[in-house]
Amino acid sequence: MRYVTAFIFFFCLLFQSTLSSAGIYRYVDERGVVHFTNCPRDPKFKLYLRESKDDVGEEVRTLSVHYTKDSNHYDSFITEFSQKYQVDFALIKAMIRAESGFNPSAISRKGAKGLMQLMPETASRMNVSNVFNPKENIEGGVRYFKYLLSLFNNDLRLSLAAYNAGENLVSELRSIPPYRETVDYVRKVLNYYQSYKPNL
Repeated sequence: MRYVTAFIFFFCLLFQSTLSSAGIYRYVDERGVVHFTNCPRDPKFKLYLRESKDDVGEEVRTLSVHYTKDSNHYDSFITEFSQKYQVDFALIKAMIRAESGFNPSAISRKGAKGLMQLMPETASRMNVSNVFNPKENIEGGVRYFKYLLSLFNNDLRLSLAAYNAGENLVSELRSIPPYRETVDYVRKVLNYYQSYKPNL
């Protein structure tokens, strides 16, 4: 049986000032164990996934019509689907803020669209026919995130990382991918989440 382990060295990522050819490197040892790193120190590691310019920093979103950075306009939809799929209202709102800044017309350079930045394949899987319809987009995003929570045993950080970087990559690494965008995204959502939680 083949065992997969992931060794991700985040300190290299955090202290690097530039990432011109960053990525994830992979090496299979003599026992068939697969090792991953983003800071290869051994020539046996070969590039597995390259981090492109599109993976670094903030996504540039187009079609920014009129929207509010922190809006309560969609709270009724968030409430409806937080109850339907049993996902915390504050968490959904935090994701929307991080994903689109509450802009229902947002489009990323990679093709993610709408309030919860659904990729075309994800929208199709979640039966979202119009990604720019706020209600459909929010339901699709919440439904997909609920699936990710189930997939990653309710590990919030891994589920958020998978929402940003893809479920297959996170499943294989069993850790948050060492992409600046993904690391920043998880941190940002968790910070917003805390700010939206009601003060007890």
